[in-house]
Amino acid sequence: MADLHIHGRYSRATSEQMSLGEIAKYAKIKGLNLVGTGDFTHPLWLKEIRENLAPEADTGLFKLANVDSPVYFMLQTEVCTIFDYKGASKKIHHVILTPNLESADQINERLARFGDLASDGRPILDCTAPQLVEEVMAVNADNMVFPAHVWTPWFSLFGASSGFDTVEDCYQDMTKHIHALETGLSSDPAMNWRLSGLDKYALISNSDCHSFWPWRIGREANAFDLPRCTYDHVISAISDNDPERFKFTIETDPAYGKYHWTGHRNCKVSLSPPEAIKFGNTCPVCRRKLVKGVEQRVEELSDRPSDYKRPNAPGFKCLLPLSEVIAAVIGTDSPAIQAVWKIYNALIAKFGDEYTVLMDAPFEEIASVVDVPFAQAIIKVRNGSAKVIPGYDGVYGQLTLDVSVSVIKAKPLATPRVQQRSMSDFC
Repeated sequence: MADLHIHGRYSRATSEQMSLGEIAKYAKIKGLNLVGTGDFTHPLWLKEIRENLAPEADTGLFKLANVDSPVYFMLQTEVCTIFDYKGASKKIHHVILTPNLESADQINERLARFGDLASDGRPILDCTAPQLVEEVMAVNADNMVFPAHVWTPWFSLFGASSGFDTVEDCYQDMTKHIHALETGLSSDPAMNWRLSGLDKYALISNSDCHSFWPWRIGREANAFDLPRCTYDHVISAISDNDPERFKFTIETDPAYGKYHWTGHRNCKVSLSPPEAIKFGNTCPVCRRKLVKGVEQRVEELSDRPSDYKRPNAPGFKCLLPLSEVIAAVIGTDSPAIQAVWKIYNALIAKFGDEYTVLMDAPFEEIASVVDVPFAQAIIKVRNGSAKVIPGYDGVYGQLTLDVSVSVIKAKPLATPRVQQRSMSDFC
C-alpha cells in the first residue's frame, strides 16, 4: 500500500511535529508500506531527508536511517504553477516523484529559477505546466509528474475556478509525459471513467496529508502487487495502468470530500448539481456565486453515463478513516479524543493495522474486541451502506450511522497546533 503525496513540516498549515519518524510510525499503523517524503523542494526539509533517511540499495527508495522500520519512502514534492492561458489565469498543483537525491538536487536547481523554494513546502512557480514538466523530465527520464487532486475547484487541472477542460490543454506538447491523474478526495475512479478522454491515464489516490494522524495519512492510497518494492516497479505499474500490478485504490467516499457538492459555506448552502443549476449557480441566500462542486464539474465534462465502468482498469474500494468511523458511532466531531483512541488502539493491537480492520477483519472478530455497534459501523463502511452527507465549499462531508453507543467522552489528546486553514488548502 502506497501513499505518494504528503507534506512535511515546512508546508503551510502543517503540523510542526510532522517528522519523518512520526510519518513512518503512523504509516505502519495505517498499513502503508510506501509513503512519499513530501516537499523535497524545500531546502530545510530536504536537509532533514538527508539526515534521517538512507537509500535502500538498488531500489530508488529510502528508509529511516538506524531505525528498524518496514516503511519505505519515495522522494516526492508538490508544486504550484500559476500562468496565463488564453487570457485566463491558471493555477495548477503538480506532484513530482524522483528516484534519487542527485535528481532532486537538479530539479531544485532548475525550479529555483521560477520561484522561492524556501517560501513554502509547496512553492509557487512562475512557469507554465508544460515548462514544469519539461524541466523535470530533462533532469531524469525516470522522474514522474502528475496533476494533483484534479477536480478541486481551485489549484487543479479540471478545477471549475482556474482549470482546464482537457489534460492536453494544460500540458500541451508535454502531455506525452503525463501517465496518471490524482483523483482527490471529492472524486473516485467511477466519476473519472465518465470522461473518455481520460482512458489512457492511470487514476491514483493519495492523502495529500498535512499531519501524520491516522485519520489523515493514508486516507487515500494505492495497492500494488509487485515482485519487489522499488521505484521502477511502482512507476512502471502506474504508467502501464496494469491491473495485475496496480490492483486498486483506496478512496474516501467522494461525498466526504470538501468540494463534492456545489455550495456556499458562509450561508450553509449545499446543493446537488440539478439544484445548483436550478439556482443558476447563485447562492439563494446572499445571491453570490456558488463554489461549483466536483460532482457538477464532472457532469459538465462527462460524455458517458454515471454507471460506466472502464474495462481492464484497476479497481477501487471506498472507505473512511477508522478513527472517523469510531467517532461517528460515539457521537463526537473529534477523532482525537481518548475514547476514540482507546477503541482504535484495541483494534490495531488485534489486527495489526487499520487497513486490515477496514477491509478484511470478520465482523465476529471485530465484535470480540469492541462493542457490536463499532463492528456494525465498520462493516457498513466496508460494504458501502453507510451514508455520507456531501461536503461542499471547504466543509468535509459527514458520516451518518444508525448505530450508536454511550461512551464517556474524555478530554482530547494534545495535538500539534496548526495555523488556520484556508479553503485553498487541500489536506
